[in-house]
Amino acid sequence: MPVPVPRQRAIPAVECGQAPAASPDSGPSKEQAPPGTHPAENPTTRRENPTEKREKPTDTSPDPSTGTATATGTGTGTGTDSPAATGTDSRTATGAGRTHTDLTRSAVPTNLTVLLIEDDPAGSPIVPDLLDQAGKPIRVRTARNLTEAGRLLTDDVHCILLDLALSAPAPARTSADGGGNANGNGNGGGGGDTEDHDELAVLRHVLELAPRHAVLALTSSSDAERGAEAVAVGAQDYLFRDELDGRLLSRAIRYAVERKRSDSAERRLAEGRVRAQENRRLERGLLPTPLLAGSPLRFAARYRPGRSRALLGGDFYDVVRTPDGTVHAMIGDVCGHGPDEAALGVELRIAWRALTLAGLCGDELLGTLQQVLEHERSDDEIFATLCAVDISPDGRRAGLCLAGHPSPLIAAPGVPARLLPYDNNGPALGLLPGARWPRMQVELGAEWSLMLYTDGLIEGHVGEGRERLGQDGMVEMVRRQRAEGLRGEELLRAAVNEVRELNGGELADDVAVVLLDRTA
Repeated sequence: MPVPVPRQRAIPAVECGQAPAASPDSGPSKEQAPPGTHPAENPTTRRENPTEKREKPTDTSPDPSTGTATATGTGTGTGTDSPAATGTDSRTATGAGRTHTDLTRSAVPTNLTVLLIEDDPAGSPIVPDLLDQAGKPIRVRTARNLTEAGRLLTDDVHCILLDLALSAPAPARTSADGGGNANGNGNGGGGGDTEDHDELAVLRHVLELAPRHAVLALTSSSDAERGAEAVAVGAQDYLFRDELDGRLLSRAIRYAVERKRSDSAERRLAEGRVRAQENRRLERGLLPTPLLAGSPLRFAARYRPGRSRALLGGDFYDVVRTPDGTVHAMIGDVCGHGPDEAALGVELRIAWRALTLAGLCGDELLGTLQQVLEHERSDDEIFATLCAVDISPDGRRAGLCLAGHPSPLIAAPGVPARLLPYDNNGPALGLLPGARWPRMQVELGAEWSLMLYTDGLIEGHVGEGRERLGQDGMVEMVRRQRAEGLRGEELLRAAVNEVRELNGGELADDVAVVLLDRTA
């Protein structure tokens, strides 16, 4: 790293005898050029003062009555924008007063904009000339206090340079506090806050004011500890103001901006991961836990939501055993695939379990579920299909109710897999007010496997054409897999995987499959 070169103080023209003193009504200049530097030779760092009025050029010739020369060749203040970058704010000093000349400022394309917050931007500048990585000038705005900084902090500002020596505004003191004045100095016996506290308070205020901007703290080389504390509070880095050069500061600004972007991206990624973990825990908790204690039946299930990176879709299922020994199984499908449909499916499942444990079944249970659906759905066109089965305590018979849902598949040793009767299939829930769902009695036998599924299992495509697997294709697939000796979880896993392979990738719809087995 090059050795920092201390910057010399600009010598006003009055002190060097090259210009008379300015009139009392003239305000201080916002920036001074280095001694001996002509404005046309000044580097291209642009300093902005948005409040300064821009005017067309006026007469810049010397006053013939006095014969005095302009201040542009003496190194005196040239306004808030350096001349080479945007034109000069040349000031002609005469014995009788000064004539101001505001030259038209041309826009300079820049990649980075920096906001400098320091007490006295009119004094000797602490920020040297800056160039970005492409060699273009870095635009510098100056603010004397936090109020000005708030006005200048627009979306195009990339980095904030904060002088830690900036005086912090103290809260107004009452007479009981000792009468300290409002500038934070604690005069009048109020005892005010210490300078250390004020410096960090200013930094905290800036960080609160600009949470998305990179912040570089400027401090003296004798106060490195204060700079380290500034980084601990939230600044991206700290620099010594008395050792600054353009190359070092330009690099530090680029580093601070990229570090802030990286930190923001990492924080958003971490927040996204936390939300995803919370959603997964929530969805996992909403999946059912079968209540089959005391039943000889074996249970298996597979569930694949159609939504990307989701654990829960519009399909829902549940299995419970009531005190009389009857096993009730249900599977359903809410139209749609979004989170609203998933939430409605959970509501219907919970309602079904509560109604089943309360002793309802068949047409009475489905009619009550339809009322729940009608009250909870967000749109009148939303409906749900459902298949409900109640298996007798001896396991040989079952009652079947279908509400617009595909009929279950049953298989037994020595008997090919087939679909249960679906002639009395009623309408889907939410379609017809006052609908009825007849309960059909079916014989199961001494040993059997009963598979309940949603239409996501049968609506996948077969190959590259428009043909779908359908119920017939599913029955043939299960027959073949059972002939290969697959049972329980292995059978469901193989069935879902084969459907995905036939479809040529992930299925667009949710898939839920429930398998109940009874052995002799």
